[in-house]
Amino acid sequence: MLKALALGVSLSLLATLAMAQEAEGPAKFDAVLKAHAELPAQTFLPVPADAPAGLQMSGRFTSGTRVETPYGWANPASGIAMPFPGQPLQGMSGVRSLGDDRFLFLTDNGFGTKANSSDAMLMFNILKMDWDAGKVGIEKTIFLRDPNRVVPFPIVTEHSDSRYLTGADFDPESIQPVGENYWIGDEFGPWLIEVDAEGVLLQVVKTNPGGIDYKSPDNQFTSQPAAGATVTGINTGRSGGYEGIAQSADGKTLYPLLEKPFFDEAAGALETVDGKPVIRMLEFNVADATWSDTVRYYPLDDASHAIGDFNLFDGTRGLIIERDNNEGDDGREKAAAFKRIYLIDLTRADENGVLEKIAYIDLMAIKDPDAMAPRGTKDGVFTFPFVTIEDVDLVDPTTIIVANDNNYPGSTGREAGRADDNEYILLDVAEFLKAE
Repeated sequence: MLKALALGVSLSLLATLAMAQEAEGPAKFDAVLKAHAELPAQTFLPVPADAPAGLQMSGRFTSGTRVETPYGWANPASGIAMPFPGQPLQGMSGVRSLGDDRFLFLTDNGFGTKANSSDAMLMFNILKMDWDAGKVGIEKTIFLRDPNRVVPFPIVTEHSDSRYLTGADFDPESIQPVGENYWIGDEFGPWLIEVDAEGVLLQVVKTNPGGIDYKSPDNQFTSQPAAGATVTGINTGRSGGYEGIAQSADGKTLYPLLEKPFFDEAAGALETVDGKPVIRMLEFNVADATWSDTVRYYPLDDASHAIGDFNLFDGTRGLIIERDNNEGDDGREKAAAFKRIYLIDLTRADENGVLEKIAYIDLMAIKDPDAMAPRGTKDGVFTFPFVTIEDVDLVDPTTIIVANDNNYPGSTGREAGRADDNEYILLDVAEFLKAE
């Protein structure tokens, strides 16, 4: 009788502890700064010789009207004069580690919107880090183009021979190398785009898992409603398409992750599960370019948050950046507060498909005991206070890389009035990566 009573008490205690742990949420782990490198904000690339003349200068439309005079308009946040010759290397919005301190980085649509980025060329780069010197080398730049007329809608350079793509055509935010080619996630459609090693488009795939067409307000096949009309068929928010894409270890499956909650037209509200805000993670079969019906859900800590990047390691374990929409840690009114990287596992989801948040690190509280960072460390704590932190990947069993999208020239998270540089950091997170 006593043994049975003791066993009952033990089981009750274990259940209580489990409930308490669940209530407390995911475990927090330390991150220690291991290396820091930066690419200056004012870094420009030469334009290919066969590009249309209009792409030799960029940033003409960022003031809300056309400005053709070089440096004729200054961005109010940073004071950077625009437009400028060439193409700025900025907006790092997706990363994959290639080994030997080499990294694949994707550049986003240019200046933030479809309307102001028609002279921003789409590209990705292979960068080589010199962590000891804190410098970044540009090994190769690949500009995206559509010479074979694969894109199913008119592009900005439609009637040129080279048909380079611009930020008015797509908003690329995530990238995965698969075999000899690359798959890119776009936010305007949202579309999945396959390109070869030289950036030539091979296919553009619409998002329609389960027969549901996913469309954002920027989808090229969405008509604007007449005055007073109700918008229908728009279920993906503006800038809410594919912010992250992970791939399976065998490269056969992609897992595109939306940046923001899906709009449930039947409910007339942003999607929730059991009252919690969630964003959709889809499954895509690479071999035949088809969608699976499987949908997982990543739970946001707050409905106003967005994700920044997503990569898998060790099969089904993954890293997801979740962030608020604020920047700076210098006392400004809307300062950065929530900048985290969560550990998830595709096999750990509840009966509704909602993924468990296993553990996290806080990018606003990175340990820097050796004052390694050139800026951003106070009392041994380094912060990463950027509005859009959009790059994370595993480098080795104890280390991850993290980088910001500097939204050149408008973001000023590191210092008010000063355009953010592209910052790249290595973090020692050995215990975090092992969390169960």
